[in-house]
Amino acid sequence: MTRDVFYPNMSPMIKKTTIINVGIAGATGLAGEELIKVLLRHPGARITHLCAKIDKPRHIAEIFPVLKERLDLICYQPNAKELASKCDLVFLALPHTVSMTMAPALLKAGKSVIDLSADYRLSDPRVYRKFYNVEHKDKKNLKRAVYGLCELNRNKIRSAGFIANPGCYPTAAILAIAPLAALNLVEPSSVIIDAKSGASGAGRKVSEALLFGEVNEDFKAYKVNVHQHMPEISQELSGLAGERVKVIFIPHLLPLERGILETIYAKKGKRLLSKKRDLHKLYKNFYKKEPFIRIKEEGEFPRLKDVSRTNFCDIAIKDEGDSIIIIAAIDNLLKGAAGQAVQNMNIMYNLPEHLGLL
Repeated sequence: MTRDVFYPNMSPMIKKTTIINVGIAGATGLAGEELIKVLLRHPGARITHLCAKIDKPRHIAEIFPVLKERLDLICYQPNAKELASKCDLVFLALPHTVSMTMAPALLKAGKSVIDLSADYRLSDPRVYRKFYNVEHKDKKNLKRAVYGLCELNRNKIRSAGFIANPGCYPTAAILAIAPLAALNLVEPSSVIIDAKSGASGAGRKVSEALLFGEVNEDFKAYKVNVHQHMPEISQELSGLAGERVKVIFIPHLLPLERGILETIYAKKGKRLLSKKRDLHKLYKNFYKKEPFIRIKEEGEFPRLKDVSRTNFCDIAIKDEGDSIIIIAAIDNLLKGAAGQAVQNMNIMYNLPEHLGLL
């Protein structure tokens, strides 16, 4: 159960907050590990249960020695009933196609759920089947899930009990293009996304392609224009624009641990060509109340070092005659996963959005 607690060092406006009993399924993955670290410094959350696909129950400090003396919990095999009995809210940091087997039981038990996988991001189960090669098993709750891009869906998130946390590539891409798409200022078929991610974007899994010797001193494109994040980006931008937005999406693997930088090109739409607009000012106004969006000054551009291990998204925009260039950078494990998930939790429970994230 949640309970009220006061923090004397906080501003009077946020002294009274709620302790949320939180569980993490998939606690041994990269996103799960980041969730633990963020939640340990969150004044309104208490981690009460951890589980993951492991051979036998193990103390979490055995798995992550950095947590010794910081979190005294055993990590168990996933069990929905156990999670429901100990938690108010559950983060599902599970592989794609697995969350939809666990979410229904948690939701039926009346628990709030934030899913970090792709299982509930795509509204059309046919598109999900095409890109994830399996039939969706929970179409009922697919309709219930709210896409948790905080800056654009805050009102829906606030009253939601089930959140589909966005993917890492889509988070940067959608935030970068949203002001232009929402105002119909770009040609909807002209968007090209050149995206680059560190190796942690693939998660903690054994893969020859992700071995140090394979990634180090190399740089490559992969899943060119067939990546599973493409339909997610198109879906959300189309919703903003009120018309179909079809993107060309080329992801690349950087020889780095973490971080995403995307350079996006688009042709100006007729509305923008007919009337000159200050695009830098437009972005500043669009995101002026957003605590985790930073618009770079004109002539300055994002870099990964500026956003690494933070929940910020840095964006720059450059007007190039009949074209526009937008550059965005995020930490894929925080703003692209665990940090955004906690930001969603804060919104759901009417807490200050920065709690645990600054």
